[in-house]
Amino acid sequence: FCSQQEHAYPADELMPLTCRGRVRGQEPSRGDVDDALGKFSLTLIDTLDTLVVLNKTKEFEEAVKKVIKDVNLDNDIVVSVFETNIRVLGGLLGGHSVAIMLKEKGEYMQWYNGELLHMAKELGYKLLPAFNTTSGLPFPRVNLKFGVRHPEARTGTETDTCTACAGTLILEFAALSRFTGTSIFEEYARKALDFIWEKRQRSSNLVGVTINIHTGDWVRKDSGVGAGIDSYYEYLLKAYVLLGDDSFLERFNTHYDAIMRYISQPPLLLDVHIHKPMLNARTWMDSLLAFFPGLQVLKGDIRPAIETHEMLYQVIKKHNFLPEAFTTDFRVHWAQHPLRPEFAESTYFLYKATGDPYYLEVGKTLIENLNKYARVPCGFAAMKDVRTGSHEDRMDSFFLAEMFKYLYLLFADKEDMIFDIEDYIFTTEAHLLPLWLSTTNQTISKKNTSTEYTELDDSNFDWTCPNTQILFPNDPLFAQSIREPLKNVVDKSCPRGISRAEESLGSGPKPPLRARDFMASNPEHLEILKKMGVSLIHLKDGRVQLVQHAVQAASSLDAEDGLRFMQEMIELSSQQQKEQQLPPRAVQIVSHPFFGRVVLTAGPAQFGMDLSKHKAGTRGFVATIKPYNGCSEITNPEAVKEKIALMQRGQCMFAEKARNIQKAGAIGGIVIDDNEGSSSDTAPLFQMAGDGKNTDDITIPMLFLFNKEGNIILDAIREYEAVEVLLSDKAKDRATIFKGKMIPNYIIDSNLEMENMDQKSSENDSHKPIYEEAPSESQDAGAVSEEPKGGGESSAVGDTDPLPPSSADSASVSVADQDPHSPGPAGAGALETACTPGDSQPQEQNTQTEANSKAHWDSEVQPMESILADWNEDIEAFEMMEKDEL
Repeated sequence: FCSQQEHAYPADELMPLTCRGRVRGQEPSRGDVDDALGKFSLTLIDTLDTLVVLNKTKEFEEAVKKVIKDVNLDNDIVVSVFETNIRVLGGLLGGHSVAIMLKEKGEYMQWYNGELLHMAKELGYKLLPAFNTTSGLPFPRVNLKFGVRHPEARTGTETDTCTACAGTLILEFAALSRFTGTSIFEEYARKALDFIWEKRQRSSNLVGVTINIHTGDWVRKDSGVGAGIDSYYEYLLKAYVLLGDDSFLERFNTHYDAIMRYISQPPLLLDVHIHKPMLNARTWMDSLLAFFPGLQVLKGDIRPAIETHEMLYQVIKKHNFLPEAFTTDFRVHWAQHPLRPEFAESTYFLYKATGDPYYLEVGKTLIENLNKYARVPCGFAAMKDVRTGSHEDRMDSFFLAEMFKYLYLLFADKEDMIFDIEDYIFTTEAHLLPLWLSTTNQTISKKNTSTEYTELDDSNFDWTCPNTQILFPNDPLFAQSIREPLKNVVDKSCPRGISRAEESLGSGPKPPLRARDFMASNPEHLEILKKMGVSLIHLKDGRVQLVQHAVQAASSLDAEDGLRFMQEMIELSSQQQKEQQLPPRAVQIVSHPFFGRVVLTAGPAQFGMDLSKHKAGTRGFVATIKPYNGCSEITNPEAVKEKIALMQRGQCMFAEKARNIQKAGAIGGIVIDDNEGSSSDTAPLFQMAGDGKNTDDITIPMLFLFNKEGNIILDAIREYEAVEVLLSDKAKDRATIFKGKMIPNYIIDSNLEMENMDQKSSENDSHKPIYEEAPSESQDAGAVSEEPKGGGESSAVGDTDPLPPSSADSASVSVADQDPHSPGPAGAGALETACTPGDSQPQEQNTQTEANSKAHWDSEVQPMESILADWNEDIEAFEMMEKDEL
């Protein structure tokens, strides 16, 4: 928080790698992500009640004064209604809630006169124009100054919104109405919820991801508990808790029954089609569903909460963080991790429900990973790729608003708190709203008598809030007994994710044709495709295209088989493309004052040293070459020799640059993009291609950085002159890199006592990390070769992961034409053998490599003078890092 205020205020967010504020319009657009930024000091408002939870009452008082004095809500800027509601309106209401609590205690905030509530009411009125639709569902965006339909609003033409976007308003809007006595806010939020409920799919009782705000038609018909829907379910249950309206509980119970019937496939939670809920809609899960175990705790259904939470924890232990999306066999699907707090939230609620110290160990792991891999000099940086450990210049406001809050509460004793947290309910952004609002200013009728609810036979509905006496009678090992079967589910098991349709068939007839078995030259296969409504088209480039029209299938069951076949084919085709690509690489700054805490995403080269086969990487100080483009003989070889050369992209081929710096004695090269403002945040990563000639003569590693990431290194050179970096396949443990020597852990963790130095130094030999091979799911988009100016650039860009079709109406996919004697598309066998016992062999080889590496370290003998010099350097670094601590 201090770093945010020092480096970013009054900007909405801190950019922790470049140590400055993110101001909308001044940085490259990140698309919808930027809709949360409204030039209203977002992080400051979002963090207000966190300061009180952390017992930082003086800092809270000063922060409230800043908000009142500096924040302007009347900006000509288009923002997300959803994000502004949960972060800004929720932040103001949460701040007001704890401010009046502190004022009543008599020591702090005696001057406070509801200023935050006045600002919340002003913001509430600015959001109301978004509800100007016939359905009552809000537009997804609103202009803070001009509303929606005003000529200068630049919004109001959208037709769709997500279910969570329209269904996550009731807590904040109702609280605003209850606090102020102005009923209009609660009325609008209730109307939106009522409309979604009426539009649910009646046979399955599920809702889709995206809905048309004018007609109520479902635009995306897939349904789950993750992105796009998540907090809609959360707010139904919490609205019942906060407002005491039984209709919200009845709706939640109806939806929950459908979720447990169709979506929950313990320990997995898989999206399905709302009209055909026995049919899975995708073969991967997104990280936002990590909130659901916490909601199940509030519901009182603990067993599935423990199961799903344990599965997620195993994924985290494998990758250090929860990837944005991962497959049913726990491979990375989307590799980024923006420091989301949902898993920490569920961990906190499970610990509150069970009292099991296991969840304290889980929390400890989260904190250690944050400090070890995400902490950078100016804050905590989001992970660009959990496989490489590379960073993104991003620290969302929810990190301080939620992650810090839940982790603190997980370990806090009752006496550590200056108020009773049980008197409040958490919003989806972890803001605190007092439970006494349920009896204040009740201007809304409690019961929706026009709605009929399904009679449900579910013993889980006997209670709403968990009671440990009921849940765990005389069995303190209850939670452990549920977790135990899942301990090795990620590392030693590869569940195939059987669809509900297959499951219902049991030992009956199997699917007529699996994608991995398909051969385009097999007449029998073509006949099966025709029966499933799938037609085959031969393309001029030798590929074949598959297109499905469900109406042409022989029956509805055949159409479902066809859809399943198409989804399998998309997965296989996507994997085939990715396996032909190299994974992203990492550039880690290891010199003072970074000490390995800044990791940049780099594109690989199709020539030179393969860093995935040289686990130690290449380490050296960087030097800028002359000429900077590297397209002719290097004129400053003395500055480049035994160093990693920095050069600018353009004017010649990448391979030519590599040969020139290798001839000058460089041990590696980094090409920096010459397009001002380019960044891996917004541009797809690519591989540097060769020049069409044999490149076996290039033996040094070459990596590519976009302009923004490259400038981080150039800025470091300007400030610190000597900058040392490590080029590798993935970021290395900071405890193992320091001046090319082992560094005791106490250098990394300034909280440890200096007297532990000898012990920690010896421990390091047995704690070397095993650097895993990056999985095949790469985010690289293609390969690019440099050409002389005027000739342009040749670029081959592959498609990103295709999403499965949202309905069974039609779908298409192109695959390479196969050899008539080879089953399935090229590379399909990788899926077939993914779970064979042979998978353990590469891991054994890695272990052997580590053992050899350890033997090498043990055999090194340093003179006493050298050891003392090393220790002096370590101590100096330790003192410097103490100053850098947040």
